[in-house]
Amino acid sequence: MMTKIQDKKTKQWYINEITRLKKENNAVILSHNYQIPVIQDLADYVGDSLGLSKQAAQTDANLIVFCGVHFMAETAAILCPEKKVIIPDLEAGCSLAETITGADLRKWRKENPNSVIVCYVNTSADVKAESDYCCTSANAVKIVESIPKDKEILFVPDMFLGSYVSTITKRKLQLWPGECHVHAGIKPQDIIKHLENNPDVEFIIHPECGCVSQCMYYIAEGDIPKERVKFLSTGGMVNYVKKSNSKKFLVATETGILYRLKKENPEKEFLAVKEDAVCEYMKMITLEKLYISLNEMKYEVKVPKNIAIKAKKSIDRMLEIK
Repeated sequence: MMTKIQDKKTKQWYINEITRLKKENNAVILSHNYQIPVIQDLADYVGDSLGLSKQAAQTDANLIVFCGVHFMAETAAILCPEKKVIIPDLEAGCSLAETITGADLRKWRKENPNSVIVCYVNTSADVKAESDYCCTSANAVKIVESIPKDKEILFVPDMFLGSYVSTITKRKLQLWPGECHVHAGIKPQDIIKHLENNPDVEFIIHPECGCVSQCMYYIAEGDIPKERVKFLSTGGMVNYVKKSNSKKFLVATETGILYRLKKENPEKEFLAVKEDAVCEYMKMITLEKLYISLNEMKYEVKVPKNIAIKAKKSIDRMLEIK
């Protein structure tokens, strides 16, 4: 059993060893914005799904250490078949990705042979292999807009992101009934209360949130001022906050993003819509697990070649659309 990190000396030992092992193995550490602070600090790159996918494709490192959840490491393995990809905890999964399988899509395709399948990046390699396009929250709208209007589109698996994309593009989409358990728990009443109590706050919200449709309704009705709201991916949030003149932000997504926002914008204030909006899977990777993963070269993430070849086509389309 692993011991808990109890003092600064022990913590620093892990940091020193991880740094040494990373150099010895020509490794790059990629961290999602939702990872715990110490992992973000150690990473060579911190970003959202799209940013991490691009870094995986571009890195010259021999070894990719993916501090995120399993589907992200799979994506890196697909994009970099000549490199070794490891994840410090194989149990770091995703409640959203678990809502759909490749078999589900094969059945849909058989019943709807002329449809186009767009899958959110939060899916398994098998699902990506059965999809025509992969997308992230940052480019989902652009990808749907690139598809001929006479084509029927199935958007999987996040119904909230899909609903948001449908509203923005004004296209009817078939939506898979999947959701992220963390984002689904963020409710409109929590947001409205915060906005009423903080008249100077700017509101940034991830389009996966369960309150997106209601927020759009409230914006249309004038209950939430349109100019105070921005729908953004986590990467979009990072970039937007840096440029904004606002000094206070209300953030609706997993709370791990707050560490990076505060670190990069110390003069600004950030409030979480829900303090308990925490993904337990994203928090599974610790310093100890990262050290063991690098020291023992585990756990390697591999995707069967036949699935990887098919999945890469949908991922490449995602990366091509800016």
